[in-house]
Amino acid sequence: MKRGTIGDKSECRTFPGVRRQKGGVSSFTPIPGHPGGSMEDWGNLPHHVVLQIFQHLSLVDRARASSVCWRWNEVFHIPDLWRRFEFELNQPATSYLRSTHPDLIQQIIKKHAQHLQYVSFKVDSCTESAEAACDILSQLVNCTIKTLGLISTARPSFMDVSQSHFVSALTVVFVNSKSLSSIKIDDTPVDDPSLKVLVANNSDTLKLLKMSSCPHVSPAGILCVADQCHGLRELALNYHLLSDELLLALSSEKHVHLEHLRIDVVSENPGQTHFHNIQRSSWEALIRHSPKVNIVMYFFLYEEEFEPFFRDETPVTHLYFGRAVSKEMLGRIGLNCPRLVELGVCANGLEPLDEELIRIAERCKSLTAIGLGECEVTCSGFVEFVKMCGGRLTQLSIMEEVLIPDNSYNMEQIHSEVSKHLGRMWFPDMMPTW
Repeated sequence: MKRGTIGDKSECRTFPGVRRQKGGVSSFTPIPGHPGGSMEDWGNLPHHVVLQIFQHLSLVDRARASSVCWRWNEVFHIPDLWRRFEFELNQPATSYLRSTHPDLIQQIIKKHAQHLQYVSFKVDSCTESAEAACDILSQLVNCTIKTLGLISTARPSFMDVSQSHFVSALTVVFVNSKSLSSIKIDDTPVDDPSLKVLVANNSDTLKLLKMSSCPHVSPAGILCVADQCHGLRELALNYHLLSDELLLALSSEKHVHLEHLRIDVVSENPGQTHFHNIQRSSWEALIRHSPKVNIVMYFFLYEEEFEPFFRDETPVTHLYFGRAVSKEMLGRIGLNCPRLVELGVCANGLEPLDEELIRIAERCKSLTAIGLGECEVTCSGFVEFVKMCGGRLTQLSIMEEVLIPDNSYNMEQIHSEVSKHLGRMWFPDMMPTW
């Protein structure tokens, strides 16, 4: 395909059967044997068709395509094409990932900043990349951004940026957008004052806020968001920001029904992290107000740190344990997590979990998915668990090494017995041997 320069009103190459006329208009001549009798001139494709094609191209390919002819160049600058954009910022010396060219970034800021609505920044592990993202954010003074995502592809490089630089850049977007509905700022130095700016300018539109691992935010800061942003439907945060006051604020009459609450329970210093208790009455208030809310908890704790959790009934729906968890803890889950839908256990000790699994099957009537890693379960206990759950188990991921043959079932028999109770074919997962 022949290319001209940007702005040049040269036409695209035509296919056989298309006859050019003066003024840049092509007529169509029937082609014998061709379906439909003719083929269109690519340069005369409707703008909305070219726009759909451009939306599936990378930025570099989009820019190259814009040089083909003046009509395609026109489409290249249509605002609809720039509403959604991902800035990829990587250092060539340390990353194999591609990066958005600086010249293209400047063109976007100069010509299309006011069109941006759905924006994300994907940075590598270098501080320079995170600082570059902050520099771009600080220039988006005429934007009307609706969704903003700051994504670290490796280590959390935004945490290495000067807090004042980061907060200043983020505040520019918070102040000027005034219509933010979705914000993902995990692993960043965002703080309480910047959240107040967010609330002051976007309280009527904010629906999703994900800010796990933000050490400069206090429980008072996140409470301010819940108190003012009554349309908030999804929230992700660390456990140290969770409080009875926050749950009650999310349960107020003014607040819409919460749909998704994610809580990361992380310990950086074994034995030195204190985890507070949440009152049962606060959980109950949330469930009364938002009965369909999904409460997701990710645990990355050491065994001795689980003491405060699940001593009383907790309305968690999804539980994932990234480190070893004790039999006692799993027993508490069976007793006090009646809304449990999905359970993932990375590891356990060397004692079989038969009683704990059977208790979970008996008490957690909504359980539909379970995954067990480095654990032990007897074949008989596992079959009993599956029998009690029945066909409601849509996902059952168990490593073959987890199952212990006994007098009732061996490894050759287990898959057929479990398949019978599930109502579909099932096999245990196999560990790769490479």
